[in-house]
Amino acid sequence: MKIIAVIPARYASSRFPGKPLADICGRPMIWWVYQRVKEVEAFTEVLVATDDERIASVCDKWGMRYVMTSPDLPEHISRVHEVSEKVAADYYVCVNGDEPMISAACIRAVLPGEGAPRYYYSGAVRKLTDPAETIDFANIKVAMTEDGRGVYMSRTPVPYPRGTLLFSYYKYVGIECFTKEGLDFFVHAKQGPLERTEDIDHLRFLENGKEIHFKEVESDSLSVDTPKDLEKVRKIIQGEIETGKIHI
Repeated sequence: MKIIAVIPARYASSRFPGKPLADICGRPMIWWVYQRVKEVEAFTEVLVATDDERIASVCDKWGMRYVMTSPDLPEHISRVHEVSEKVAADYYVCVNGDEPMISAACIRAVLPGEGAPRYYYSGAVRKLTDPAETIDFANIKVAMTEDGRGVYMSRTPVPYPRGTLLFSYYKYVGIECFTKEGLDFFVHAKQGPLERTEDIDHLRFLENGKEIHFKEVESDSLSVDTPKDLEKVRKIIQGEIETGKIHI
């Protein structure tokens, strides 16, 4: 089974331009993500998917393999799809380029098991415990059944606790696994009103009647969405370097 890891890395960003190249303890952020992903033995290749020569140049400098993609692609799933048009594989695992603290264990959680369907999408979620994180619109909340089948995704906390308080909110973590069929479906399906309203790409699957499944992971990973997030991640990683937990 050939499984390729793809790390989408875009230079342009409305909230944080040049984010993949942000310095974290002497290394660009994309380097930290790449090293974490390389720890997963199941991957045949690890590729950065970028549309910017500045990121490509940094990949060359730090020995990271990459694929150039079109700058006109609307979102990261289309970028992974373009990689799938150039590099054949059974599965494509997308790890967001703004997750420098993601663990190999979390990535392994979304890998397909025996008998996985050819139309396949699997993502990761973690339980939310911080009220500030729960109401933050940048954190995508996932409503799902007990067996992990996705029902809805929203920037608003869902579900609403009218009937009981005995439940937990879950946050989407930036790791997902696709087959080529799943990627082809996404890029050829039309954007629906829910996806357009929430600005959540994955709703395209649900609006078109396709199942998506999530696996809960235990993760302390922090996605870097703003310069303030970057400051927090720098302090954590610096502490891990000083205590010998990680080496560079």
